[in-house]
Amino acid sequence: MTPERITITVDGRATETERGTTVAAAMMNAGVMAFRTSVRGAPRGPLCGMGVCFECRVTVNGAPHQRACLMACEPGMVVLTGGPT
Repeated sequence: MTPERITITVDGRATETERGTTVAAAMMNAGVMAFRTSVRGAPRGPLCGMGVCFECRVTVNGAPHQRACLMACEPGMVVLTGGPT
């Protein structure tokens, strides 16, 4: 059985992935490595991959501070990276 392919939007760009892939993995597969910036402006991205470090926080469907490594992709999901969080 072929995995279901879905589309999510990351910073206005449509990205295709398999349903159930974590948002962090889908973003990194699409070439997005900086998910947010620190208060000093340094790019930040996934570090632990299991929700402990909070470095992968993004806004998903309007909800800020979502840990991308813990969230599974769903069709039509809108993800925004951003400034200090």
